[in-house]
Amino acid sequence: MTLEPFYSTAARSLSGAEDERVLLGDIGGTNARFAVFAGGVLGPVEHYPVAAYANIAAAITVFLARQEQPETITSAVLGVAGPVEDGHTELVNSGWVIDAAALRTGLGFSRVTLINDFEAIAWALLKFKPEHLKSIGGGSAQPGRVMAALGPGTGLGLAAIIPGDPNRVIATEGGHVNLAASSEREDAVIAQMRRKLGRVSVERAISGPGLQNLYEAIVELDHVDVPPRSAAEISQSAIDGSCPISKAALDMFCAMLGTVAGDAALLFRARGGVYLAGGILPRITDYVAQSEFRARFEAKGRMRGYLETIPTSIIMHTDPAFLGLVAAIESERAAPPIQA
Repeated sequence: MTLEPFYSTAARSLSGAEDERVLLGDIGGTNARFAVFAGGVLGPVEHYPVAAYANIAAAITVFLARQEQPETITSAVLGVAGPVEDGHTELVNSGWVIDAAALRTGLGFSRVTLINDFEAIAWALLKFKPEHLKSIGGGSAQPGRVMAALGPGTGLGLAAIIPGDPNRVIATEGGHVNLAASSEREDAVIAQMRRKLGRVSVERAISGPGLQNLYEAIVELDHVDVPPRSAAEISQSAIDGSCPISKAALDMFCAMLGTVAGDAALLFRARGGVYLAGGILPRITDYVAQSEFRARFEAKGRMRGYLETIPTSIIMHTDPAFLGLVAAIESERAAPPIQA
C-alpha cells in the first residue's frame, strides 16, 4: 500500500514546457472559473455557474470554444473544492465528479492535474503584495515561517504553506472538523443546528450556507418572526442595522471564524500569519475588523501571548487561486530535476 504525502511540493508534473498554453481552473461549489496561462501571462478569468452545467467537461468545452486556437491548449491544472485522491474528487458542495484521467481522454489533453482549491490559495500566499491584503490585527509576519490560509465561501477551506526549498503546501479538509462552542449562547445555537442537520461541522456555520444556518437557528431559538434571508441579505441587513437577528448571526459568524482561525494558527504554528480568503469576507472587511474576530482569535487561555503576535489579514485579491496555480507551476518549472 502506498500513502499519499500530506504535503505537496513542486515534484508533481503540473505542466509541460514554458511555451505551452495551460488551462487553469478554480472550481468551487457555486462557480467554476477558468483562464489560460501562456508565456508567463495569465489571461482573463471567466466565471461559469456550476449549476448551469451537467459536469466540468461541459463547462470547459464552452470556455475552450471562446478561446483563440483552443487546440493549442494542451494541459490543465485545476484547483477543486474537495479532497483529491489519485487524480479524482467529488465536490463536497455540488454534484460534480472530477477525474483527471477522464478529462484527459474526453478533452484530448496531454495532462490534467488536480489540486485542492485551498492548496492553490496557500501557494498564492508567497505572491501577495501589500495592496492585496487588509490587516485586521496582530504583529508582523515572520519571514520564512508557516503561513495558513482559510476562508468561507460555499464551504470552508484550510491549507498552509511551509516556505523553503522546495516550498511545501499542506492541504486539509479542515472545514469538516467538528464545530466547537465558546459560550452558552453558541452551545444553544449549535444544539439547534444539530437537531436540524445532525453532525455540525465548522463549515455548517462558517460559510455562506453556514451564515444562513446561524440565522435560522437564532430565529428558532428566539421565536421571532422575520423573513427567510440569503447569506447576502443577512450580511446587508446586519450592516445597515435593519435586522437585529441578522446582526446577531453575522456577529456570531465573525466570532466563530476568529476561534477557528486561532485554532489554525496553533495547529500550524503559523508565525508567518493567517490569511482569510473566500468570497464573503472582502465584502464585509470593516464589519469583520470591528467584530469579535480578533479577540476570539487571541482567546486561547495560556497561549494568548503566542496568538497576539500572529497577524491576521483578509485577502483582497480578486482571483487568488489563479495567482496560486501560476505560483505552483512556476515553482515546478524552476525546480531542479530529480536525480535517479
